Amino acid sequence: MSTLASILQSFFTDRLHHQRQASIHTIAAYRDAVKLLLVFASATTGKQPSDLNIADLDAPLIGAFLDHLETDRANSVRTRNARLAAIHALFRHAAWHRPDDAAVIQRVLAIPPKRFDRTIVTYLTEAEITALLDAPDPTTWTGRRDRALLMLACQTGLRASELIGLTIGDLHLGTGAHVSCLGKGRKQRITPLTPATVTVVRGWLTERAGQSHDPLFPTRRGTPLSRDGLERRLATHVATATQSCPTLRGKKISPHVLRHSTAMRLLHAGVDTSVIALWLGHENVATTQIYIHADLAIKEKALARTAPQNTTQGRYQPNDDILAFLESL
Repeated sequence: MSTLASILQSFFTDRLHHQRQASIHTIAAYRDAVKLLLVFASATTGKQPSDLNIADLDAPLIGAFLDHLETDRANSVRTRNARLAAIHALFRHAAWHRPDDAAVIQRVLAIPPKRFDRTIVTYLTEAEITALLDAPDPTTWTGRRDRALLMLACQTGLRASELIGLTIGDLHLGTGAHVSCLGKGRKQRITPLTPATVTVVRGWLTERAGQSHDPLFPTRRGTPLSRDGLERRLATHVATATQSCPTLRGKKISPHVLRHSTAMRLLHAGVDTSVIALWLGHENVATTQIYIHADLAIKEKALARTAPQNTTQGRYQPNDDILAFLESL
């Protein structure tokens, strides 16, 4: 067995699964990054993936792989950095087990993430949210499921993985109605529900029936809705909603845009950013600042509170020739 093969086995089984108890999404993301790297390294070195060693994955090869992601696979800088983060995690694990390859490992760990432009987040207005919630057909089982799903997504701001991972037992519709989920970083989070959301979700729950461990939003076969399935359903309803709300036509809407929309609704309601961070399950309050940057109304209010500058208009007067000569010395 090559040195890399043993490191990979211990990294995924011991480090990620047992020690860090990483989520299935994290493990899948790291797995995909390593698979892409091994395929690229195999094509570059001429070795089979099972014959590769740590020394074969040196800094020049990793750099070429990152360039390959951007140029040949047309990955974004964010995706490139995510792949690099997975490689860094693997090599930090390798540093403990392969001291003989310390020089190669340290050079790989020294590769920095690439900087990228941060764009203003996309979110839906109240009129656009209303049009989207009215899009599902209430006369069909799928339409009633999707309306409850979209209602819950727009009100709670759950991530796509959190939303499709909900079970019937995660809903509590009595006094102090809320939904409970296991979020990013394995943090348990509860989010209160509005009376309107409770009404819609209770109606769906009555029709859904099932046991507490069953998925809240299943497919017709009873299996949990996949992320791809969620995105397809959302795209279908956005296309329908665009007919009554043309402003949706220019927006690229994903499940995460619904999460942004929740944050902006809370911000417009005057909720403090620290509370919004807790609501969304942000690790750092600074992450929530992106919504302030996206809200022009808040900036306009801040501008209105500032005192105008008392400046007088005037014309430019050039300096005297002698003074200009002296200033040039």
